[in-house]
Amino acid sequence: MLESRKLVMLDFVYMEKTGLCVVVPVYNEEKDLPVNIPKLLSFLEKNMSSYDWEIVIADNASTDKTPEVAKNLARGERIKYLRLEQKGRGRALKKAWSQSKKELLSYMDVDLSSDILYFPKLIKALENGVDIAIGSRLAKGAKVFGRTLIREIMSRGYSFLFRSLFRTKFKDAQCGFKAIKKDVWDKLEAVVCDPHWFFDTELLIIAQKAGFAISEVPIVWTDNPSSTVKVAKTAWGDIKGLCRLLIGMPWKKLKQ
Repeated sequence: MLESRKLVMLDFVYMEKTGLCVVVPVYNEEKDLPVNIPKLLSFLEKNMSSYDWEIVIADNASTDKTPEVAKNLARGERIKYLRLEQKGRGRALKKAWSQSKKELLSYMDVDLSSDILYFPKLIKALENGVDIAIGSRLAKGAKVFGRTLIREIMSRGYSFLFRSLFRTKFKDAQCGFKAIKKDVWDKLEAVVCDPHWFFDTELLIIAQKAGFAISEVPIVWTDNPSSTVKVAKTAWGDIKGLCRLLIGMPWKKLKQ
């Protein structure tokens, strides 16, 4: 009986935790990094202790003090710094996710516009069987604060456009709050090409067309008035990306 208890205890002690990579893509974020990375670190320590998690600050060619600030934050084992010499959020995510050895991959914007209280729901959705989980500002139950009327109209218009063209079920493609299984990303990596903001939409459209399961989680989102995203330029890039997908249909290259 005593020997049996010892075996049970040993199994408990050495049970491996699921690996989780949390990527934070940044470009010239010297102000937000020292404020929000410690917040994220504290949250993960308190709420994600059942996972073997890491934070990766993926710097895509920042020209301010972001590298210096990020390196100072990355002194601990839990935070890593990845530097790319070319701009592009998609490029940064692709590099960080492809290099990671963790079973579950994710990312969030450094300004924490998406309330991190909803992050465990994304990861739980993966654990429950879906392939990709995304935060949504357009799903029923979501709450959005501080967003301008023009951005709201453009967001809903873009959602209507890609859903009409590709018959997708998800509504919010561009929210910077997503999680994906590593083995799923490994299958999608070769056909997801956009290095910039269209990366998210491309990933989701190809994934759904290829038969992967996507769960949309309604979140609380607060607009960041100091965001550096250039709306007009980004919108034009999205339109060109949608046209490329319509013509190329890259999901046909995948085999489940």
